[in-house]
Amino acid sequence: MNRFVIFFFILVPTLLIGQEKPSLQQEDRVRIAEAFRLAEWVGNTVWENWDKAPFAFLLVTPEYEFLLHHPNPFPDFSPLGYDELLKSEVHYRKRVYSPQLLATFPAVNGEQTIVIGQAGNTMAKSSTPWVVVALHEHFHQLQYARPDYYPDVEKLQLSRGEQSGMWMLNYPFPYDSTVVTTAFSRLCSLLASALKAREGESLRSEVDRYLEARRDFKNLLKEDDYRYFSFQLWQEGIARYTEYRVAGLASKGYVPSSEFQELPDFTPFDSVSESLRKGIVDILPTLNLAESKRSVFYPFGAAEGLLLDIVNPGWQREYFQEKFDLEKYFR
Repeated sequence: MNRFVIFFFILVPTLLIGQEKPSLQQEDRVRIAEAFRLAEWVGNTVWENWDKAPFAFLLVTPEYEFLLHHPNPFPDFSPLGYDELLKSEVHYRKRVYSPQLLATFPAVNGEQTIVIGQAGNTMAKSSTPWVVVALHEHFHQLQYARPDYYPDVEKLQLSRGEQSGMWMLNYPFPYDSTVVTTAFSRLCSLLASALKAREGESLRSEVDRYLEARRDFKNLLKEDDYRYFSFQLWQEGIARYTEYRVAGLASKGYVPSSEFQELPDFTPFDSVSESLRKGIVDILPTLNLAESKRSVFYPFGAAEGLLLDIVNPGWQREYFQEKFDLEKYFR
């Protein structure tokens, strides 16, 4: 065999390897399929028209990103073909975003997209919490899909000229004010007491005490600061509430697929639901505004959602009509 032939047989396999397309790991495919499956099962039980929300989904791995259910991918994505398990065309590109992300934003061609790392690389850590968090992000897609969402956010006048949307994370709320942090800690304790109160006079008394303290807290803040506080509870707090509601529903009637249950890190939905409730209700008395800053809005807003379930069942019907202030639903 001459040298040219030997070189050819060495070179061609190398070129073919270089041209191989990446593939979704089977565990990732199973998790994503379970998120879609659970969303279909939940349907509109928690939120009206949730089944009509966009569901563009970008899985971020250390080397590649895989895009599903997107109507118009960027030109820098290449096709992988149709995935029968995921019921979607799949596109890929070299990684752009962090593998630790759990977020929803117009990441691909202006479409609100769930951008999420593999379970072990994110705060979810394992498969079942990861699926539930994916539906937390899917709820954000429902929020953002409302035609009046962005115009009404602009009316809050909180961006102060910032156009990227980062003001939602970086707004200068008075987290370090001693007066504000002390009042917030009292508010958290009263909210926890209201959630643990029994029906009847005891419940009514605890709720009244809480709402009075809430009004005092509102009066303590500047108008812009209260609008930001209310906006975060409405947006992120109720997304966490939705996460808990989904886990609770799944624990009572949803049957995970056999492939999902066979994953090595599978946990039952009832344990995820219990953990979420502890992270909402039990954590309230320990929330520290100065230490945790914006993170406190997630459990606090979720806890208000749970209290609304008690005092105003059906408040979700008002959610998209009277936006950005949960106080309105207590009336």
